[in-house]
Amino acid sequence: MRETANQFCRAGWDVTVVNIAQESWERDSGVDLTLLEQVDPRVNIVELPLSREDLETDIRLFDEERALNPNKWVTQLRKRQQKTFPEPNFGEWRGALEQAVLDIHREHPADLLVASCVPYVNLAAAWKLWEEAKVPYAVDFRDGWSIDVITGIEAFTKDSEMGRWEQKVLDHAVSLWVVNDPIADHYRARYPEFASRVEVVRNGYDADSSPGRAHRPDPESGLVFGYLGTVNFTPAHLETVLNAWRAAREREPLLANARFEVRGHIGNGAGREANKHSEMLKQAEADGVSFGGPAAKAEVSSIYARWDAMVLILIGGRFVTSGKVYEYMATGLPIVSAHVVEHDASNVLQGHPLWTGAVGIDEEGLAESFVKAAHMAVETSDEVHAEAMAHADQFTREALMSVAVKNLVGRLADWPAATPGDKTSTTDVDSLSSKSIVAGGPTS
Repeated sequence: MRETANQFCRAGWDVTVVNIAQESWERDSGVDLTLLEQVDPRVNIVELPLSREDLETDIRLFDEERALNPNKWVTQLRKRQQKTFPEPNFGEWRGALEQAVLDIHREHPADLLVASCVPYVNLAAAWKLWEEAKVPYAVDFRDGWSIDVITGIEAFTKDSEMGRWEQKVLDHAVSLWVVNDPIADHYRARYPEFASRVEVVRNGYDADSSPGRAHRPDPESGLVFGYLGTVNFTPAHLETVLNAWRAAREREPLLANARFEVRGHIGNGAGREANKHSEMLKQAEADGVSFGGPAAKAEVSSIYARWDAMVLILIGGRFVTSGKVYEYMATGLPIVSAHVVEHDASNVLQGHPLWTGAVGIDEEGLAESFVKAAHMAVETSDEVHAEAMAHADQFTREALMSVAVKNLVGRLADWPAATPGDKTSTTDVDSLSSKSIVAGGPTS
């Protein structure tokens, strides 16, 4: 989303981003302030005083009902939140988001709104501005809404409240962005009349995240395997990976003194780093496993530079790609895949010379993958290392998003102008005074 805003700026647009307040992100998942340094200074950021009530941890602020019966309080909260928009946790944000985009448009007329989801309540803001002022909008789903990308099944029917919202919004959208072909195929099949407006815009990676150097492993001091990303997989999934790691260390001399470093966010709100995953990682310290917590964006390249191989642990299947797979490829290091075989990450990794292959979430198969990656780490030439990094060049985020923004502006140029009598025209899209509103996307 940051790159979307930046690319619109570079294309000559005046960009306003609607976001929630920084303290709300701190309460939820934390904030990486180094990412703000990469936001184009021309981007205007409007922060709204919105936050999730259920993530409040100061018990002095709890009312009596929440203090005495917290489960009942949460159940009632979820019902209340979905009265205004069919989405738990965020539904009540609808009014504030709608008013925000209306106020911005009155002050400086907009030519386009880009609704980045999640949360899906951002769609209500896009629809409101369309209803009131006929401002065209595009939808950036990343993952889909009506497809559960983890299970690969329909998340809700077309005649449900969510289904009616999705169809209504997409009927009038200039374009829909999704991250991979399986999700795009879902939407093209679900809405045949909308198929030509569905575009695959992959996540990609930031070029400055790559260590960009010849690899020099040191087996005597111990090879270092690493995982960097959100720990959102199940404890059972993590247990399989840790068991495979232990087995590989026991059978392979190259791994006898190897280390496995895990970095990233574990949980959110009050549950951050206070859960089963954290306990399991701590118990595995005797096997050379360590957890170093989240990493700032500015640290990523230096972290990768210390590692000798990557461990790609992913949930889901063919509808999930992940953003990290591109970044992992760009390191030019061996990659161990700890995900199901039929995963979209497998499609992306095809052709990578240092990929150990997809063996599924299988303890024995993963143990062999760890062994194979260890040998790759010490036996790979500088030429193959460079070839592995080059495989990822096509997926730099700047390259992907510059094309996506160019295509969207092109679609907008062909989009029907506002109906007669409307105050807003959508024809002057190439003007430097054009405005893109990226709704609800974190810039930090």
